[in-house]
Amino acid sequence: MPSLKDLKNRIDSVKSTQKITKAMQMVAAAKLRRAQEAAEAARPYAERMGRVLSSLGAVYEGQTDAPKLLAGTGQDQVHLLVVATGERGLAGGFNSSIARLARDHAAKLIGQGKTVKILTVGRKGHDILRRQYPDLIVDTFNFRDVKQVGFTQAQQVADKVLAMFNAGEFDIATLYFAKFGSVISQVPTAQQIIPAKLDRVEGEGVATGSTVPYEYEPSEEAIVEDLLPRNISVQVLRALLENSASFYGAQMSAMDNATRNAGEMIGKLQLSYNRQRQAQITKELIEIISGAEAL
Repeated sequence: MPSLKDLKNRIDSVKSTQKITKAMQMVAAAKLRRAQEAAEAARPYAERMGRVLSSLGAVYEGQTDAPKLLAGTGQDQVHLLVVATGERGLAGGFNSSIARLARDHAAKLIGQGKTVKILTVGRKGHDILRRQYPDLIVDTFNFRDVKQVGFTQAQQVADKVLAMFNAGEFDIATLYFAKFGSVISQVPTAQQIIPAKLDRVEGEGVATGSTVPYEYEPSEEAIVEDLLPRNISVQVLRALLENSASFYGAQMSAMDNATRNAGEMIGKLQLSYNRQRQAQITKELIEIISGAEAL
């Protein structure tokens, strides 16, 4: 049984931990609002980009000269998994859930005889995936020193992906990230970015309230070829912003739970301390009374 001094030290230690988790919860809550606003602001732009490409991509239907970023290489043998996670931990299952989704997909592809390559964005994803697939990681991006990710970081990742694709190093690229829902809801998501997987939107390209389609300058083909590489950067940016909001939401929730658990532990330790202290006082009183009676 621990002594009173040991219990007292343990209580003080847990109280110190509780102060830290409470402070981290407040910091995450403060950063969450800004990150959430950035993620929500990026969604309409990314979705609109996809809709425009869906409309313009229709000009290549049935043609054999479609851009590779739209039509692909015609094969699906080599897959690139772009796994975007956080740079830090203490966020519950946020990082592990994204890595698990990518890991399961990689295992499925390997089982089908496909070649898998992994590009990690974020230190935690790299640390998790290298335990099982160290030979599959071709490169990693670390933005730990960046206070707030933006288009500059997304462009770096997109340039690397495009360079690998132009060099013929893979056929299909899939982006993994966590879509922010709420403080308690972050949904691991897989999005194919090469070749662009665009859903045909009925009526897109037609002016609102009019039956006259848009006319594009210089041409629809030229615009598509310019937008396709840009779309990779936009989708990566959206993933990074969604991840940032999801991370702070998950960390806020995790630190809140940790603070509550610390409070419960302090209560139990304090109860043990009081019981043992009372037992020790009672024992000392018995010894004093027994000594007095002996005299």
